[in-house]
Amino acid sequence: MQFLLAFVVLAPLAGAAAALLPAPPGLRGSGPDQAVLRHGVTVTGAVLVAAVVLALGFDHDRPSAMQATTDISWIPALDVRIHLGVDGISLPLLVLTALLTFLCALHSYFTRPAGPSPKAFVALLLVLEAGTLATFAVLDLVLFFLAFEMVLVPMYFLIARWGGAGRQAAAWKFILYTLLGSVVMLLGLLLIGLKAGTFDMVALATDNGRGLTTSVQVTAVLAIGIGLAVKTPMWPLHSWLPDAHTAAPTVGSVLLAGVLLKMGTYGFVRIVLPVAPDGMRVFAPYLAAFAVVGIVYGSLACLALARNGARGDLKRLIAYSSVGHMGFVLLGIASMTPTGVNGALFANVAHGLITGLLFFLVGAVKDRYGTADLDTLAGAGGAALYGRAPRLGGLLAFAAVASLGLPGLAGFWGEMLALFGAFDPAEGLSRPAFLVFMSIAAFGTLLTAAYLLIVVRRVCMGGPRPVPETDAPGLTDVRGHEFAAWTPLVALTVLAGLWPAVLLGLTDPAVQQLLAGGKS
Repeated sequence: MQFLLAFVVLAPLAGAAAALLPAPPGLRGSGPDQAVLRHGVTVTGAVLVAAVVLALGFDHDRPSAMQATTDISWIPALDVRIHLGVDGISLPLLVLTALLTFLCALHSYFTRPAGPSPKAFVALLLVLEAGTLATFAVLDLVLFFLAFEMVLVPMYFLIARWGGAGRQAAAWKFILYTLLGSVVMLLGLLLIGLKAGTFDMVALATDNGRGLTTSVQVTAVLAIGIGLAVKTPMWPLHSWLPDAHTAAPTVGSVLLAGVLLKMGTYGFVRIVLPVAPDGMRVFAPYLAAFAVVGIVYGSLACLALARNGARGDLKRLIAYSSVGHMGFVLLGIASMTPTGVNGALFANVAHGLITGLLFFLVGAVKDRYGTADLDTLAGAGGAALYGRAPRLGGLLAFAAVASLGLPGLAGFWGEMLALFGAFDPAEGLSRPAFLVFMSIAAFGTLLTAAYLLIVVRRVCMGGPRPVPETDAPGLTDVRGHEFAAWTPLVALTVLAGLWPAVLLGLTDPAVQQLLAGGKS
């Protein structure tokens, strides 16, 4: 188990280095481009297998305990350690990251990225995977920051070099926002480590803030929270996200929505809640207020993009929907209750599965039509997917209803538990205020359903005068490799919706212990 976790974190880095080397003659296939893309599938596939084996070998009777741990001294003067481990909180995110990265590599193998040499593309993809996996596996504040920052450079180049129109401006906006937020976050992490005398996240969580004064906790939560809120992203620090998603290639959008946004919310649960509970209690009402504003704002932005004549971009619409969905995650965290935090973690995984699938589907529609403009897709000569590509249309409708939180699918449980957490927040928080927040968030679910159903009607059913099916030009339906890449996401969305105990059985004991200060 210890070796498996180290392999999961380090293998993508070794694979990235190997991707830059010339391919052996016997493995080149039709050329070096095919060889390096196949290399990406092989490495990410091996990491996924290792992550699944790690999950199968995980002791499900002790999900609150750190397992597969490695603890090696790295910088003795500062007591910085190479400390790795997984529990019921981090394991689902680790497997989700490995799965989505493998599916992205598989997609890239069959649909070659338009841009420079695939060699650099595969290397950047693997470095991005390594940084994300390390973020969910490390248990030292300094290592957490390094892993958190490690993903910025590869994502910047994926957008800037392989993106679409406006990619340079979007890439700069992405890296400037996240770097500025990270600088502030680093100050907060250093403040905690130096005041507590350790950077070990397990020891800090067990101490539960008892070694930190309230003023230190408040300052640290403000600093760390800003950095995490930018990555989440929380309204009003979200404005980099729509541009980044619109310009990014399909693979970049899937990973950005599916795993990178989770790094911010994971930091709130792993660091802020257990390490500085008094400081978090001060800011929890404000976090909840920003969260519900983000829910309503994201939904209204999507409704504006979805209306007829708005020339809205479908990728941009899904990006704004992520602002709303992550608002539910933040609301659950702000409640500071086991119910709300479990809902936040469940919504994290559900959003990764469903939004990852949505971006794959929108990428497929854009490849076929050459545009993601909603008015073009919904016009008389537009998509009308039910008639022209029924499987593609059916999958898009499935992902949309899963995203709006239909009971029986994964999107439902996280939002419901977050609302329940806000209904009865932790002791010391204003229940009347959180009841208002819960009501606004519940109204946001209606707005979410409205814009997603409008999208399904316009893209899948076509405009008011759709081209008759018999006269419609030919359109390729779901291809074999697309079916292989999307089926796991569909299956897991249904599984998590029908059997939520799969996730909640892992997260709940770990959350209970985390909020209790390390006590079982």
